[in-house]
Amino acid sequence: MKKITVLVLLMCSISFAFGQLGVKYDPTIQTTKTLQYFRPKGDLFVGDCMPFSYKGTYYFYWLLDSAHHASLKGLGGHQWALSTTKDLKTWKQHPIVLGIDEAWEKSICTGSIVNYKNKFYAFYATRLVDAEGNVNEQLSYAISNDGINFDKQKPNPFYTSAPGYSKRDFRDPKVFVDEKTGEFHLFVSSWKENPVLKHAGGALVHLTSKDLKNWTVLDPVLTGQSSVPECPDYFLWNGWYYLVYGDNGDTFYVKSKNAYGPWEQPQSQVLNESWSNVVKTAGFKNNRRIAASWIPSRRDNKDSNGETFGGNALFREIMQLPDGTLESKFPEEMIPETGPELPLKLKNDLYATTVNNNMLNINAPNGVGAAHLTGIPMRCRVTMEIEPLSNSEEYGFYLRSNENAADGYKVSFSADNKIVSLGSTDIKAVSGLDKLIKIDLIMDGDIIDMSIDNRRCIVNRAIDQKGDFLWFYAKHGNIRFKSIKVSPLL
Repeated sequence: MKKITVLVLLMCSISFAFGQLGVKYDPTIQTTKTLQYFRPKGDLFVGDCMPFSYKGTYYFYWLLDSAHHASLKGLGGHQWALSTTKDLKTWKQHPIVLGIDEAWEKSICTGSIVNYKNKFYAFYATRLVDAEGNVNEQLSYAISNDGINFDKQKPNPFYTSAPGYSKRDFRDPKVFVDEKTGEFHLFVSSWKENPVLKHAGGALVHLTSKDLKNWTVLDPVLTGQSSVPECPDYFLWNGWYYLVYGDNGDTFYVKSKNAYGPWEQPQSQVLNESWSNVVKTAGFKNNRRIAASWIPSRRDNKDSNGETFGGNALFREIMQLPDGTLESKFPEEMIPETGPELPLKLKNDLYATTVNNNMLNINAPNGVGAAHLTGIPMRCRVTMEIEPLSNSEEYGFYLRSNENAADGYKVSFSADNKIVSLGSTDIKAVSGLDKLIKIDLIMDGDIIDMSIDNRRCIVNRAIDQKGDFLWFYAKHGNIRFKSIKVSPLL
């Protein structure tokens, strides 16, 4: 009896010890419908996203976060989760595909996937603490036959640091393979140890190997950044090469007709939505590209506080103009389902004229004009067209507001400045705001997401305001709002 008790205690001790290595995640209780704005059930969050596409399946790899990066003494404790789809409508949720299996693995960090000769290669950074107590990030990789069941390869990590670059910041490898030579390429986020400009040491280290054992360090593909250029993405699309990277929390891209530059700055940074973090893309059927990112949470769940790690998944469809410039819109298949349109009754308040229940004009050359609707649900889809009939200082509307629009979230459009704002965030270099634009807006809980003319998108985390007024306004101009529709989300 004593021996059995000791054995049971020993087994429990071993189970407890292993249970601490990785956060528990149950894929069977997660939604299999649209993953737009998805957050896993339980006190869990979506972190960095690593989309990949292969033979008609969209693989949505993402970091599972449990404590806003605070797990394992602030080192993250992240693991790779996976959701897959063939149509962007119905999804399959899988168990953890890359987990924390050893005590020294403090986080399975962001990385990327490539398929070469019918095998999936997942490259990632492992965060660890060395013998001197320093936090380092080193490179690891795993191999799979199906993109779901991965085997970590040894030595693990296989690469510790590149000469002249930071050991603390050496992460987020983006992998691709030269099909002609069989050479693996990695772009790794790091910081030069002795940059010419002290504040501009951020770089993407370029490593190559044919055997995944011996690696050559080439000239970096990106230098001179004010922060570590995190979570790079790289792809070729219709003759244009794109390099995507993070800088101080925002996502930027450059383009080129050549594989490694020289890079061109685009006309606008369509991927740069402040509340859309770590944007990466993957090809999809019919030469489409679908981007995945995450909407951060707010500290203490208050509008007045900034972002914290982990939140909800966010998807965009990326389009390409002839000059290589990118645009974005909602993926049609991922727009949340709605019920019947609500009957609307517009009320004119100042310098406004109702044409019908779905159209109004606000002509306010001497100041601000306004009109409003009431009874707007917290969860709904709002669509409309906005047509400037003259120059104006700005126009827009207030969401989740109340009488006199004292509270709520202001959405404004400035044609002169080419800026669109949504509450506390904005996007720049938005052209065409002096012409007719189409608005598609989703309010889903504390997420407000808007597509402008199927060309640019903006999202925000909006928590505190819960009014049911929708105010329309125009300042120093004549603006027509038409085809206004409001439909509750199912």
